[in-house]
Amino acid sequence: MSALLDGKRLVLGTCYYPEHWPESLWKEDLERMLGAGIEVVRIAEFAWSKVEPTEGNFTYEFFDHFLDVAEEVGMKVIFCTPTATPPAWLTEKYPEALNANIDGVLFRHGARRHYNYNSPVYQKLSARITEKFAEHYAKRPCIIGWQLDNEINCEVSEFYSESDTAAFRVFLQEKYGTLDALNEAWGTAFWNQTYTDWQEIHVPRTTISNSTNPHEVLDYTRFISASARRFAKAQSDIIRRYTKPGDFVTTNGLFGNLDNHKMTEESLDFLMYDSYPNFAYCLDKYSDKPGDLKDRKWSRNLTEVRSVSPIFGIMEQQSGANGWNTRMEAPTPRPGQLTLWTMQSIAHGADYVSYFRWRTCTMGTEIYWHGILDYSGRENRRIREVREVHKKLQGMAEVAGAVYEAEVGILKDYDNVWDAQLDVWHQRVDSTSQKALFNAAQKTNTPIDFVYLTEDRTAESLKKYKVLFYPHATIMTEARALILKEYVVSGGTLVIGCRSGYKDITGKCVMNHLPGLLAELTGTDIPEYSFIAPDAGRVTVDWDGTELEASVFADLLEPVGDAKLCGTYTADYYAGSGALVCNAYGEGKAYYYGSAFNEESAKVFLEKLGVLAPYKDIVEVPESCEIAVRSKEGQRFLFVLNYDKNPAEIMLHTEGVNLYTQEKVSGVQKLEAYGTLVVKL
Repeated sequence: MSALLDGKRLVLGTCYYPEHWPESLWKEDLERMLGAGIEVVRIAEFAWSKVEPTEGNFTYEFFDHFLDVAEEVGMKVIFCTPTATPPAWLTEKYPEALNANIDGVLFRHGARRHYNYNSPVYQKLSARITEKFAEHYAKRPCIIGWQLDNEINCEVSEFYSESDTAAFRVFLQEKYGTLDALNEAWGTAFWNQTYTDWQEIHVPRTTISNSTNPHEVLDYTRFISASARRFAKAQSDIIRRYTKPGDFVTTNGLFGNLDNHKMTEESLDFLMYDSYPNFAYCLDKYSDKPGDLKDRKWSRNLTEVRSVSPIFGIMEQQSGANGWNTRMEAPTPRPGQLTLWTMQSIAHGADYVSYFRWRTCTMGTEIYWHGILDYSGRENRRIREVREVHKKLQGMAEVAGAVYEAEVGILKDYDNVWDAQLDVWHQRVDSTSQKALFNAAQKTNTPIDFVYLTEDRTAESLKKYKVLFYPHATIMTEARALILKEYVVSGGTLVIGCRSGYKDITGKCVMNHLPGLLAELTGTDIPEYSFIAPDAGRVTVDWDGTELEASVFADLLEPVGDAKLCGTYTADYYAGSGALVCNAYGEGKAYYYGSAFNEESAKVFLEKLGVLAPYKDIVEVPESCEIAVRSKEGQRFLFVLNYDKNPAEIMLHTEGVNLYTQEKVSGVQKLEAYGTLVVKL
């Protein structure tokens, strides 16, 4: 069992940089942390030169000394591999280790994450420093786990070095075997792009109008993911040769062009996330517009993390103002927001929360990225709030290991996520629907899960969801179609949005009647389709007397076989054409909706399908509040989070125990501005 997420209690930590501070501060800082309820520090993710100051010369005294202090005071440590910032001696001697922009211009030393995963020399030197770290430090009693690198694919998630081109060719040769197979998959007959030698293939490069072969770019994105995963696995495999029983391996973040599910399965014990809800208040984007979810939007990211690791950790939790000297300006969290954001993470499944950072750095790019303490280290409001959080968590130990409840799932897969990045038609409908479904669920307090159709996903694992939305399953495979059919046959309800089933796994459009592989399941034929024209006005849909507004796109539908036409368009030339088809399939139903979802149409679907606001009989809250429930072994824990700067009043329709005070509560409860409540039901 992990030494951290052991299902027994909730734990606080912080990020600490002993290399930034005089040694005379270390013991004082660690003891102050322990006094505030912080039990774990993360260290060393940017400290390669502290162990290898010049090539091949290793010295361990610096971190040995720090770990001695940690063990003296009783502080636990998460140790990191330092590969996110290769040292100057490395990048100067081996520029081939550097990443580059699309024109091949190298990203030089001076920032972070300036390396590429595919440089043979960087792979060798990264493996060596990882082994040196693990071999020397892993035996230390205070170390309970390891973080790989830092925020894999952060800063940039595209790689254009010469090493990447060489590795891309190998990736393609292993995938396709022959150039004929590659040319067929990429459709290179278009625009005379046919390849006759592997050396003619490169990672994407600058072209006229920045137009690219979409099938090449889709494979390139898969290649980036595979490269990052291989880099992580190389480190994980090394570290696991040296770790003590119970020590874990993780990494932090949730970034693009990366299959986080597969990376976790291959290399990690669980994923950790870096949660910065204060981004919602960056001054160039700040808005108090009614209905703007602002920091509440971070629940969407936490839902993504939960799809990878149902119980997870937060490696970096917002604790102060954030910003670099080059970008980002955000205010200091208001009183209560630090607690709110901590409980937001815990509500979604975090059993460990580590604040970024302990002290605010006095040097470098992140001088405005504030931690718990300001530059002087003086006592302040934020550390007092951390102490109060710790007191709250002492009464919440039972929550540890409990799993977030949701009856509604939003289906996703990496092929469609990545296709929506490169295809503007797909992107427009997908971004509209994803935002609408999340906002509708949040504002109606209808908890959702993101459910990825990974290679090991089974129909059995989908049965716990009453309703599944697959907003725009543009790329469809026979394997995924079969899982969807099995889910519906067994009694599930599936909702498919427009522009589904018209591409194969290569991203090429199919020549079947649309929606292709989904036609039988949905009982739908699509003889015509179009973006909704700018001059069309408000295009509406009549669903058995309920009016919806169509968004972005209109598939004109015809039911097939015993399927039923449930909704028709009522405006523009689409009037009278099918907009919604319902097909009884086995014990369940499949709906095909011919448009993208907006917030109101999403609410209508949730209501008509009987999954809207499942906790309304337990608690009533204003729209400013989020509800979440975690449960284990028949016990349920209700979280109510008030994101508003004004107090909120809620109504508990059942009696429970306030885990902050251990008192019984029911009836009207008042939450302060940014207030939270956790009730054992």
